[in-house]
Order: sequence, then C-alpha cells, then structure tokens
Amino acid sequence: MDKEHRLLVINVGSTSTKVACFKGGEPVALETIRYSSEALASFSTLGDQLPFREEDVLNFLDKNGIRLEEIDMVVSRGGLGNPAPAGAYRIDETMCRDLLEGKYGKHPSALGPAMALDFSKQYGMPAIVIDPPSTDEFEPPARISGIPEIERKSAFHALNQKIAARRFAREAGKTYEELNLIVAHLGGGITIGAHRKGRVIDCTHGLGEGPFTPERAGSLPTTDLLDMAFSGTRDKKQIMSRLVGQGGLFAYLGTTDAQKVEDLVKAGDEKAARVYEAMAYQIAKDIGAMGTVLKGEIDGIVLTGGVAHSEMLTGWIMKRVRFIAPVFVFPGEDEMSALAEGGLRVLKGEEDVKPY
Repeated sequence: MDKEHRLLVINVGSTSTKVACFKGGEPVALETIRYSSEALASFSTLGDQLPFREEDVLNFLDKNGIRLEEIDMVVSRGGLGNPAPAGAYRIDETMCRDLLEGKYGKHPSALGPAMALDFSKQYGMPAIVIDPPSTDEFEPPARISGIPEIERKSAFHALNQKIAARRFAREAGKTYEELNLIVAHLGGGITIGAHRKGRVIDCTHGLGEGPFTPERAGSLPTTDLLDMAFSGTRDKKQIMSRLVGQGGLFAYLGTTDAQKVEDLVKAGDEKAARVYEAMAYQIAKDIGAMGTVLKGEIDGIVLTGGVAHSEMLTGWIMKRVRFIAPVFVFPGEDEMSALAEGGLRVLKGEEDVKPY
C-alpha cells in the first residue's frame, strides 16, 4: 500500500526551491526552481519571500497535473528551530514563527516549513520535517565553548550527513546504529560530524565554525575578527555578509563555484591552487579533530555533498586522513528522496511524529 502514498516534498535553499511529488518511494515530478540573488534582494525580510516562492510551487504542481487534494503528506526540509534529537517533527505555528523570526538563527530553509503549513491548513494533509539542521544530539563536553556566556550549538547538514552514513552502513552490511563514522558534508556550507552508534555527538557549526567553504569564512582568529568588527569600517550586516555569503572561496577568488576553481588550478593559477588546497587542509584538520571525539574508534570516513564531486579536493583530503580510517566518497546529495522516505515511514506507522 505504501506505493500509493503521494507526498509533496519541499527543500528551500538560499537561491533555489527544490520541489517534488513522490508516489511511494519514486519521484513522479521533480524540479529545482532557481532565483537570482538580485531578485531575492528586493524582499525586505525572509518572510516576504513566502508568497513569491509559494506561487512557484503551485505553478510546478499545476504544470505537472498534481492536485494538492490528492497529496497524503507534505514533507519539508527543516530549518534552524528548537534544538532536538533527529527524527520527524510536526510543523506548527510555533515552529514557523521561530524559523521566520530567526529565534535560533536565520536561514532561507525557514520558508519550506512555512509553505508546508500553509498547504496543510488549506487541504488538511499532515505536514512534517525530517532531521532538521537544528538536530541536536551533542554530548555535554561538546557544548562547552570556553566562555560561559557562549554555548556551542548544533547546526549542521543533519539530513544529508545521516543519509550518507546510512548508505555507508548498508554497503558495509551493518546498521547505522552499529557504527562510528566521521561524515563531512561538502557544499556551499561544510559541516563535519562525529557519528557514534547512530547519534551525532559533535559537529562543526554550519554557519560559524569549521573549515572555510565556497561562501563561508568558517572558524576565524577571534581577536582579529573583533578588530574588524570595531574598526568602524563595516557595520554588523556587512560583517555577517563577509562571514556567510561572501567569505571562503568567494572572498579569495570571486566565485563560489568549486568547479571553476578547480579549472583555474588545472590552468596553472597559483593563487587558486593555494586557496583550494587550504580548504582541503582545513577539512582534513577537522576530520582529524572528530577522530579524537570518537577516541580513534572509527569504522569509516564519509565525504558527501555537491563539492565532493571534485576529485581534486577529495583526493587532497584523502591523502591527509586515510591513516585514520578508510575513506568513502558519496558525491552529491539525495535529500529529496530522504525526505520522502521519512514521510513514508511515518505514513506506514514505522516512525512516530514528535511535537515541535
């Protein structure tokens, strides 16, 4: 009977909305709706984008002859909400308010649950998120920062990290809960997590820690950052843009496209080579740090995400970390299928939905 279940899956990113309709576990329609940074800059707040993006989702459904009345469940990628363990969570008004107001951090992924709730209200189907970025399974030592007023927080690519970890487990003939893994999601954001027996007990923060990325600065020398903040040359918004959106590869090379950077390296651009290899160096360094979190008891290291398509980058990383454990590369991401699979588990009674 699960093959008859119809699910609408929504995954909102900074400049795109991925939307799909699944029948059972198979997609019957899938599209990535892309937006220019200029078009989105015309909206004053994140919430102002909601009708604009929602209309495009409705156009997708209409174009593919899909009626919302026939959808059994809406499943959205989650946002930076109330920290809680991995799982399926019911979307409600409180969740959407927290996400859109940025109570726990601002990110465009907040728009997905808001859209899902709108459709749920209008058509009566349940709406859930699966393994949101605010998934929190940290152990107590991971929360200590060094200043009592600041606590380390969990915010990472939980959905894709856990997909990749489960794929590794299947290929190894094990369950995810039997293994200790280090998983590095390599994309516009980069997060590196220590997975111990099915729980991510520590991870770099997707917006403010870890390696620099195609668009983010990652961890920085704090005193130098304070000097920049109080220099009077930039306001808070400008500094935040430098940290997230205009940092990393973009700050050094003027592009967030890892493939373009790799092409520059192959063409003999010494600066591009130095910066790109430094990104691999920092990724490897944080993989090593997570090895200590797992006390050296590691079944495998998994590299995943869109930038993992770069054999140059993954090759540099592997050279530095393969002494720790075997390294496996699962390029790209399969978040849409993971969201649909999570929705099916709920519809089939295999997983309970938790309140937000």
